[in-house]
Amino acid sequence: MKLCRSRRAVIAAAATATIVGGAVACGGESQPTASQSADAQKKISVRAGESIQSAVDRAKPGQVIDIAAGTYHESVQISTPRLTLRGAGTGTVISPSTKGKENACAKAGEGICVTGTAQKKASDVTLESLTVAGFKKAGIHATQADGLQVVRVTARDNKVQGILAEKSVRTVFRDNTARNNGDSGIFLANSMDTEGGALDTQGAVIDGNKLAENRIGIGLRRVRGVTVESNQVTGNCGGVFVVGDEGVPRGGALTVTRNTVTGNNKYCAPSARLPFIQGTGILLTGVEKTVVTDNDVRDNSGKSPMSGGIVLFGSVVGTSNSENTIRDNVARGNKPADLANRDLKGKGNTFVNNTSETTEPKQLVNSSPSTAPSTAPSTAPSS
Repeated sequence: MKLCRSRRAVIAAAATATIVGGAVACGGESQPTASQSADAQKKISVRAGESIQSAVDRAKPGQVIDIAAGTYHESVQISTPRLTLRGAGTGTVISPSTKGKENACAKAGEGICVTGTAQKKASDVTLESLTVAGFKKAGIHATQADGLQVVRVTARDNKVQGILAEKSVRTVFRDNTARNNGDSGIFLANSMDTEGGALDTQGAVIDGNKLAENRIGIGLRRVRGVTVESNQVTGNCGGVFVVGDEGVPRGGALTVTRNTVTGNNKYCAPSARLPFIQGTGILLTGVEKTVVTDNDVRDNSGKSPMSGGIVLFGSVVGTSNSENTIRDNVARGNKPADLANRDLKGKGNTFVNNTSETTEPKQLVNSSPSTAPSTAPSTAPSS
């Protein structure tokens, strides 16, 4: 059987093929023709005082919408494939509408909505270099998206999530700032409305972001195949939460690596599913085959059942963690412990070659690499 090439290779081949006509991707989706590519090269400019949504409504697949600095009081609904929404930096601000006609995104209380369906995902949309601020729910909410990229976006002062994707695959959140959002700064989930088994994200990446003053910096709920790398997570109630439950497949099979997680000591009240949060660095609850490695986790302190540097915690529905590896991390100055296993019913969880000052229980085994097996899964995107 002839296998499909990587996504980038297919796109490059399709671009070449437009010289002589349309091409077809290995999945059967038609690639742009020469005339379609010419349309895509025409940028649409939006100036202060104009409507971003009007530009989106007339844009063709593959076009770039450049948005000048200014404050735009509207919500933006996107389903057009390969569309790029590009601001001029933090000075391009999208905030709630104060008047005028509301679209579905505005009625939901959200800033930018990227929305597809199970049959036709919103594919290869890019949001970059802008600010979403002050919405009743999420600053950005993607549903049924494939290949969404959110880059250099600031999501601040939203009452629920800063940046959220559900039911979506191959998502990239890179070099964003999310601060002072009521729930997670960045949140990736199988579904917001239903329980069910974990979603294979097919190589989602959360990389190089700054998360501060949120309830939770980065939240992962019932997902698999994610890489969380090189983020700065500080000043939240909790840093990085990896959450699963009794669903099949289980949440997990992901990697949390090279993050700086410090001083997440705000107090956040309990919710229907979790006790109060304060002083949690990295938390694993009800997940499997997750690797937490090469992180710098310091000065997270609190009195919550989940407080501590790197913590294994049984899920609220009683599902234990299993086959997770906590390896080669530096965890210091965290209270009540740098490394904590509060899920003693869990099986196959290992702590290997970590640098720490305190552990819970005190006899927690933090073995050398030669004496403990690695359970590291592969989270590389499939070709």
